[in-house]
Amino acid sequence: MTDRFVSMGVFVKAVETGSFSAAGGALSMSSQMVGKHVRLLEDHLGVRLINRTTRRQSVTEIGRHYYERVRTILAEVEAAEALAAETRAIPRGQIRINAPVTFGGHELARVLPDYLAANPQVDVELTLSDRLVDLIDEGYDAVFRVGPLIDSSLIARPLRPMALMVCAAPAYLARRGGPDTPEDLRAHECLGFMHGAIRDQWRFRGPSGAETVEVSCRLLANNGQALLTAAVAGLGILLQPAALMQAEVEAGRLVRLLPGYEPLSRAMHILYAPDRRITPKLRSFVDFTLGHFG
Repeated sequence: MTDRFVSMGVFVKAVETGSFSAAGGALSMSSQMVGKHVRLLEDHLGVRLINRTTRRQSVTEIGRHYYERVRTILAEVEAAEALAAETRAIPRGQIRINAPVTFGGHELARVLPDYLAANPQVDVELTLSDRLVDLIDEGYDAVFRVGPLIDSSLIARPLRPMALMVCAAPAYLARRGGPDTPEDLRAHECLGFMHGAIRDQWRFRGPSGAETVEVSCRLLANNGQALLTAAVAGLGILLQPAALMQAEVEAGRLVRLLPGYEPLSRAMHILYAPDRRITPKLRSFVDFTLGHFG
């Protein structure tokens, strides 16, 4: 089959150049060798592809159809080999990543040492921000997004949803008591995250299905860690990612509330530009991310 692919390539060149001698010159082989490859194909197929005399050559009707098909096949083979070669390439260079503050600081940063150890020729520049960054204009290779996606030309790979948790400090609960249902949150001091839908609209799934409650927040902040610190100090009730609060719950500094109601998790994706061929460094990072958070 390999020899046949070679003969196909020679045949295509002979058709495109118009003669065996011109094809031989382009391929660095003799015109006799070009003729040999064409004859091998004709013998295999049992048809004449090129009519040739001592003065001229002309492609037969079946030869023209065969030429179109073979040209497509050879282009696909070349593309497949290029893709395989790129896949084998060693990831190298700097990769610029943007992630939300809580996810990036509490989950992504924890596993990055494993990625860097597996890819010693890659450097990572990680910026954390809860604002909606522009991947193209700001020069990022990949960004993480939490929440529903807006219409975009970017490639979005889904990750596992971000689980949320409702908590308060023992001191707050001793002073105000705890809510029994989401509706009870209306009468409590809540701590609001300024970005996204969880600013003052908290959504739960309980025995009766999904429900949304509008909460009142005397403290709004654009940073989950700041809200966590305020919650531990007893200021109010907090809705934030479970990964941010888990250690405080385990240490007893926060208490998980509303056990019969599960805060609705938030969708999360990794996004990158739709280049025709993803670079080895970006492919390695996307695959690593999907392996850990997919």
